[in-house]
Amino acid sequence: MFEVTIEETFAAGHALRNYHGKCENVHGHNYRCRVTVEGPDLDDVGLLVDFVALKRAVHKVIDRLDHQWLNELEPFDKLNPSAENIAKHISDEVQSGMAFTNGARLAAVTLWENDTAYAVYRP
Repeated sequence: MFEVTIEETFAAGHALRNYHGKCENVHGHNYRCRVTVEGPDLDDVGLLVDFVALKRAVHKVIDRLDHQWLNELEPFDKLNPSAENIAKHISDEVQSGMAFTNGARLAAVTLWENDTAYAVYRP
């Protein structure tokens, strides 16, 4: 099994709804997002997935989130902007924006809120 992983960063603000603690207050994070693709076979060029294409698909999502107030952006205007929900949103959008071949699939999105806390979504 092969794996390809990229990491990108973005900054955004949010407040967790229905949460009782510090995170119910307005605050922000410098997020780090890791996206991993896995698959059993390489293409004719010898690639599982093109790093450039994967970065483009990830940036299409995170550029929309970067330096924004997440609570006012779809889907987070209704869905709580937790690290778990943001990771799933990135996964869903990357999967719909990329054509995977040779049995490749998105394996995981890891989203750090800081150096010591992260959420992982595996579709």
